[in-house]
Amino acid sequence: MAEKPVILIVDDAASNLQLLAQLLKDDYRIKVANNGPKALELAQTGPDLILLDIVMPDMDGYEVCKQLKNNEKTNSISVIFITGKTGADDEERGLMLGAVDFITKPIRPAIVMARVKTHITIIQQHQQLQQLATRDQLTKIFNRRYLLDVAAQKMARAKRHGNALSMIMLDVDHFKAINDQHGHAVGDVVLREIAAILDSSCRAEDVAARMGGEEFVLLLDCCNISDCQNKAERLRQQIEQLMPQTILVTASFGIAEYSPEDNDFESFFNRVDKALYTAKNNGRNQVVVGSLAL
Repeated sequence: MAEKPVILIVDDAASNLQLLAQLLKDDYRIKVANNGPKALELAQTGPDLILLDIVMPDMDGYEVCKQLKNNEKTNSISVIFITGKTGADDEERGLMLGAVDFITKPIRPAIVMARVKTHITIIQQHQQLQQLATRDQLTKIFNRRYLLDVAAQKMARAKRHGNALSMIMLDVDHFKAINDQHGHAVGDVVLREIAAILDSSCRAEDVAARMGGEEFVLLLDCCNISDCQNKAERLRQQIEQLMPQTILVTASFGIAEYSPEDNDFESFFNRVDKALYTAKNNGRNQVVVGSLAL
């Protein structure tokens, strides 16, 4: 059963918080904040929608919205202003700051519920489209397209801040033989179970993606080559012990650490790919460290 969407309600008046929470609690999970700083703190937890009062002491709703939209982690959260301000200029200012809607007080329950439902539906549809665009449909982990998009950002960040960034590429050994001997449906099970291991091994900042076929890639933030090698070896052992459909499955691994000499993702990727090729040539089911960037 899917979890209910999360709505953060922000208002300095306790009566308004209580009214809106009671109105929406049956259909949504509710979080509340009675001031701007608390709203910004709770927004870090990733609510689906924020209902935001404008007139609040110390930090008004406009400033909260501005800070939300200037923060990479919160700028995609939809904001609806709920306010006693009724002027066209007030509404225009709110929408220009990035809010998706503007509801005036006094609160009319039917209007609030209808507007919230409409925007939650839009959010869910967007999330579904985004998942179709960025997720591999068989394994549900990220796809090649997403990996290529995010890799450039991670490389730029690593170069700018001097953080370690490592890559693991693995290829399921003799996968064609698995398909030929057991059928493609079993082969799909193998890929899904391996993807689940990779996904569960990732920290929030890591990315696991299926490149296509039986090839997978992990991008590991703040991870040097030594830690990367240890992680790859653990994954190799986990896959060997997996026994999906009672079949012994192994994988070969190539790894490398990003270097500022890698001018683009292709050069970084090629070093990992060559290491993987060596692992397969040397007998498979092993981890090989890629050469340093020239």
